[in-house]
Amino acid sequence: MAWCALRSRLLPLVAAPQLLRLLSSTAAQRHAHHRRRRLAPTVYAAAAAAVETPPRIARATRHPGGAASVARVYADANTHRPKEYWDYESLDIQWGEQDGYEVLRKLGRGKYSEVFEGFRPGSDERCVIKILKPVKKKKIKREIKILQNLYGGPNIVKLLDVVRDNESKTPSLIFEYVNNTDFKVLYPKLLDYDIRYYIYELLKALDYCHSRGIMHRDVKPHNIMIDHEKRQLCLIDWGLAEFYHPKMEYNARVASRCYKGPELLVDLLDYDYSLDLWSLGCMFAAMIFRVDPFFSGQDNYDQLVKITEVLGTEDFYSYLGKYGLQLDSQLERLVGRHNRKPWLMFVNSGNKHLASPEAIDLVDRLLRYDHQERPTAKETMAHPYFNPVRST
Repeated sequence: MAWCALRSRLLPLVAAPQLLRLLSSTAAQRHAHHRRRRLAPTVYAAAAAAVETPPRIARATRHPGGAASVARVYADANTHRPKEYWDYESLDIQWGEQDGYEVLRKLGRGKYSEVFEGFRPGSDERCVIKILKPVKKKKIKREIKILQNLYGGPNIVKLLDVVRDNESKTPSLIFEYVNNTDFKVLYPKLLDYDIRYYIYELLKALDYCHSRGIMHRDVKPHNIMIDHEKRQLCLIDWGLAEFYHPKMEYNARVASRCYKGPELLVDLLDYDYSLDLWSLGCMFAAMIFRVDPFFSGQDNYDQLVKITEVLGTEDFYSYLGKYGLQLDSQLERLVGRHNRKPWLMFVNSGNKHLASPEAIDLVDRLLRYDHQERPTAKETMAHPYFNPVRST
């Protein structure tokens, strides 16, 4: 098979189907190990039984009478489009042959996929091969449909092909290749203008996808590819993206912990595009204050605590009251009471060249508890912080 033709001159790699079988086998072994550990009357099991498992803390309860939560812009983006545009469950996927692509090297892995650099034999063009782990067909269809709808949009990764292994039926998505520099290496080197430029480029992608009725729901540095030499940015990984419909309730288990908006942390489920602006705000704060990540909780409850320690609890409880949310008593004790910290507290000699007054003003506008108070992507692009970018 084509996957098995290993042409990498760097390191030999396992062919993709073999890799997937290896992963599945390893997972099965781990599962069996855990079963044995649970069933065996070991000292470990006895000790574990002696420790009382703490009860799961609820988040918040929504009561009737709270304010309605509908996107301020593009709320009807899908209403005016035909059903086949957003009804991804009816998508009929035309799978290609994976034998047309070969793997060069592994780029990374995520919860739902393994990612490789690859190429098509006979072509000089490299590509990215995203091999999907076993997930619901509905999720795969959603990602493909969203990528098809967004194809050609500014700074949005292009889906080039969808292929499947004939034997295992393992699906893979083929994307354009971006010569990315790891953000942990790149971001500390970025100049003030660079940050303005790349955040502006990211906002172009967000405004476009929002205008097309789509929330990304996983904006973070790991999903933003930057070819710094070409000064090109690309927003990737649309696996958690979703179509927005007014008043619809969505899953709160989206976005990575350090970039989760308060709405997710208190189970306000009828959220909208503004979730992406909170995540961008977390990224932006980390870049200008040189603190990565800016909010870093140990779990979702602690994440909320970390946010309230900066933004204060007075506005937080006003936010809950506006939308009719009652915080769980245990979580309320965890959150406690905090005064709002001034943004200037985070400015020091190492970041003052980045934390300009207009940068701090933008952070303040993006990191608002109330998602309806955050600027939209288009409004953010009009902020004075980006004047130097717009003038070039």
